[in-house]
Formats: sequence, structure tokens, C-alpha cells
Amino acid sequence: MGINKKILDTRCWIETNDFFDGDNRVSWEGILLVIGGYLVGSIPTGVVLSKLFGAKDVRQEGSGNIGATNVYRVSGATLGILTLLGDVAKGTIPVALICSLMDSEMWIAAVALSTFLGHLFPLFLKFRGGKGVATALGIFLVITPLVLPCVIVVFVLVVMKWKYVSLGSLTASALLPIFICVTGYPIIYVDLGLVIGCLTFYRHWENIKRLREGVEKKISKAKEF
Repeated sequence: MGINKKILDTRCWIETNDFFDGDNRVSWEGILLVIGGYLVGSIPTGVVLSKLFGAKDVRQEGSGNIGATNVYRVSGATLGILTLLGDVAKGTIPVALICSLMDSEMWIAAVALSTFLGHLFPLFLKFRGGKGVATALGIFLVITPLVLPCVIVVFVLVVMKWKYVSLGSLTASALLPIFICVTGYPIIYVDLGLVIGCLTFYRHWENIKRLREGVEKKISKAKEF
């Protein structure tokens, strides 16, 4: 009896969180958008642009990171800025698409997370991706626009005071779920911010070790996001 009740409660929770459509069928549209979000997130903007413009492979140069800062350092300002905009767009486009197609916070959060994971662990680069800061910016630009000014202010203030880009990114990521909560967005977006924040810390693990050892490069010599 207890097991049956737990199964029933679980099914009710899933149904009320929009995993099913009106006929209690799995929302295949949502599943396809989650897969599509991951594939879009997997597009290595910096690598693609470098190849298109005949520049050096950023994976073999500088820090080896595919993010905008390393592209800027290896291939110049134009490609660096285009990479930044492309990585932001990777977060914005899939999330904006599902927001226009489905009125479901659960599926919106699922697509946002899959897109972010695509950037961190891209299918097209043997799951070796970037650190996700720009893509996360694109995601939350769509679903929690009121939070962005707070996050950007924190990032800028930290970088201005301590001169570490990585510390600014980590501080902003840590405060992100708090900002989402206090600005009144749905709890699922708070959870999303927490998960993305934890993943950002994971991808910045080497930066964290260098910060603790006092050998992290400051902003004038920063190499990567």
C-alpha cells in the first residue's frame, strides 16, 4: 500500500510539472527541444570561427580553452567578440524558442540546462568544452532578465577590486540563485541557477586552485573565462 501511494504521488508530481501533455502522453516536443538545446550548446563557436577565418586552432594555442578570451588572445579582437556573442546566442536561442512554444517552466529549465551542458561537454569536441559563463548569460537573459544587472554589477565590482576575471565569474555564479530567489522568479529557476552555479565552479576548478595558491593571473594578463 505504501509503495503504491509513493508511485501515485510521483506520477502526480510529474504530471503537474508538465512532463506530460493534456492526454497524459510524454511531451515529445519537450524532449526534442532538450536534445536540440544540447546540440546547439555543443557548437564550439570559437573553433568554428577560427576555422572559417583561417585562424589558429585555439585548442592548440594559448590556454587551450575554446572561450572568447583565449580566442581574443590567439586570433584577435574581432574573433574574440564574435565568439563571445556566439556563445551568448547559444544560450539565448534554444531557451527563447521553447519559451515561445511551451508554457512550462519545467521544460524551459530542462532545455536551458541541456544547452548549458552542451557547451560544457560538447558532442562535437569529445565532450571537452568551455566554462559556460557566456552561455549562462544568454540563458538567464531570456528567463530571468531582472537578475542580469545584479550579476553583472557583482562581476564588474569584484574584477575591478581584485583584478581576477575568474573570481568575478565565481562570485556572480554563487550569488545567481540568491538573486533569482529574491527577485521572485519561480523556484525551478532558482534550482537551475544553483545547478549552473555548481557546474561553473566545477569547470573553474583549476582557476580556484590557482586563486588559493596565489598564482592566478590578474585581469591585465587574464587568459580565459
